[in-house]
Formats: sequence, structure tokens, C-alpha cells
Amino acid sequence: MTARRIGTIAFFTALLACQQFADKRAQGLNLPASSTGSATASSTAARIETVAPVVHVPTPDTLRGLYVNRWAALGSKLDRLINVARTTEINALVIDVKDDRGFVLYRSSVPLAREIGADTADGHWMSRTRLRAALDTMAAHGIYPIARIVVAKDPLLAQKKLDLAIKRKSDLKPWLDKNGNPWLDPHQRVVWQYAVDLAREAYELGFSEVQFDYVRFPDEKRLITETVYPLANGRSRAQVIRDQLGFVRAALKPRGIRVTADVFGLTATDTTDMGIGQRWEMFVDQVDVVLPMIYPSHFARGTYRIRNPNAHPYETINRALKDAIARSDSVRNAALIIPWYQDFTLGAPRYGVSQIRAQKKAGYDNGFQSWILWNPKSNYTLAALEPRS
Repeated sequence: MTARRIGTIAFFTALLACQQFADKRAQGLNLPASSTGSATASSTAARIETVAPVVHVPTPDTLRGLYVNRWAALGSKLDRLINVARTTEINALVIDVKDDRGFVLYRSSVPLAREIGADTADGHWMSRTRLRAALDTMAAHGIYPIARIVVAKDPLLAQKKLDLAIKRKSDLKPWLDKNGNPWLDPHQRVVWQYAVDLAREAYELGFSEVQFDYVRFPDEKRLITETVYPLANGRSRAQVIRDQLGFVRAALKPRGIRVTADVFGLTATDTTDMGIGQRWEMFVDQVDVVLPMIYPSHFARGTYRIRNPNAHPYETINRALKDAIARSDSVRNAALIIPWYQDFTLGAPRYGVSQIRAQKKAGYDNGFQSWILWNPKSNYTLAALEPRS
């Protein structure tokens, strides 16, 4: 047998092993590289995954999603949630790319993330190969991947770069929240540029949309009297958030990246900025989609004249969404509204199928077919979901 023929056979053998590897990845099995049985095939597969074009899943007309926290994404739960989306009405997953501890999901190419160790801080991260396999699997099944990026609540960056943290009036040292953590100062453009850089990277890796969370000041009343903001230049908190969201959108829109933002559920009803810089009319035209977190457990007793809003999810959501519609009607180019609903228990009653379906029905009755469910541990009440049609 000639050396040329031996080389040809070896090439196609490696290519076949590579294809088997890719097929298993596409099935969401997350097998280690050694599962191919060939170091050559493994490296070839990695190269093919690297150069293969990224597929961005088109935005669904009706979006129904689940939140996937960073730990869930790193473990086997991501595969299970992908399977949930394959078999139910769920067609989107909101995955932590940067969580509220400041940790990035995968090894990042963003210089600031690498400088502060955001992608290695806890000793755990997702490999680019596994991320690509998960995103390719989602694309193959028409599941819309959304990158969640937390902005102002980032204790890791605030501790590493003290000049970016909110400062106390008394001594100009970092202000600490009730849990003893510093927050980033929303006035700082570097904070938002970091979010932009991570968003661009996530999109280039295959996420179809970017969702920004904690686009606000801390929600503690003492903040107003205890802190100082040298970069405010006379602007209100609400104006600062508006300006920064406008900056983010202008930076990402030319690349075709849909910009969305989570806001407090009560912002649709409260006419102030709630002390956090979120005033409906000031932010709703600065993003493509606004996602009010309308969790009944987060509404104070007596809100909407409901003795216990948590015990009346339909009535609470119904009132909040009616207010959101009315507030947006007065704003030109107002964003699309997609509500977050509650799939967790915080106080009585225990949330289950009936409570989740009540929230969904309230949305449908107000014309909102799209929604996303939140559970901080990414454990969901599957019986409340309709089967995929």
C-alpha cells in the first residue's frame, strides 16, 4: 500500500471520527474530547467547530422562555432545559453570560474580563467547544438563545476597580449594600462599555439577543443620603439610566444586535424612578424590548387594592400590564413588552401549576402572548407548560 493511499485513508478516518464527535455534540451529550478515541480527530473537530459559521436563530414571533443561571448552564441542567424546549411551548433560553457576582460564563476575549479574572474567578467556566455545541444544538431545534448580562451589580469588578464603585459621601470609600457588597456607579461609561464588549462577544459566539439586567442604581433608600456622584453633572438618576441605555443601543444596533432590558415590575405603575433610576417613560424608548419583572410576590400588600398580591397572580399581573400598556401608549417608538413571570415560591401560597397558568392567562387576556419564567435555581414547574405543537 502506497504512503499516499495510507495518508488518504488516515485523513478520511479522522474526518469520520470528527463527524461522529460533532453528531454526538449536536445531540447535547457534552462528551469529553477523548470520547472520539483519537487525539487527531479531536483536534480536527475543534478546528471545524471554530471555523464553522455561527447561526443566529431568528427572533420568534411569540417568545416563551426560561432563565438558565450560570451554575445550571455549567452543569447538566442546560441539556435538560434544552430538552424541555424541544418538547414544550418553550422556544427560548435566557442564559447567564455575566451574572450578579460578576462571573462570566466562558473564557472571554474581552480585555477587562480577563484582567479582573471574571471568566476564571470561581475556578469554573464553560469551554468554547461546549458552548458552541450547546448553541448549535439550540439552533438545530429552533431554540432562541439570549445572553443575560448583569450591568451595575458586579461586586467583582467593583472590588477590582475601586474607581468604578459607588462612593460614600463621608470618606469616598466604596458604598456597601445590605449584604456588604459594592456596586458599580451607573454614571461610569466604562461600566456600560464593558457590558457592550461582552454583548458583542456573546453575539459573535452565537447568542441571538442580549438582555441587560440591573440597569439601575441599588434599591436601598439610604443610598440617596449616603452616596456621592461626581459624574452626575446635574442629571437625575432616571436621566443617567436613559443616557447609558442609549449609548448601549447605539453601540450594538449597527451590528444587528437586539437590545433588551429587565426592569422592576412596579415601574409600569409607579410614576417616579423608584429611587433606582428606572422611570418608564425615560427608558422604554431606549431599548428594543423591555421586560418588566412582574412577580406577584414582589408587590407590597395593598398594591392595586389587593390585600395580598402574591395570592392573586391573575389580578396582579392584569393590573400591572394594563398600566404598562397605558404608559407606553404615550411614548413614541416605545419598546416591545415581554413580561417575566414567577415560577418560585416566596411566601404563601406555594406556587405551582395553577399560579403559573394564572399569570400566563393574565398576559394573554391583555394581548401579551410572549413571556419568560424566572426561577433563581432554574427549576421549573413543567406541568404548567403546554406541549410543543
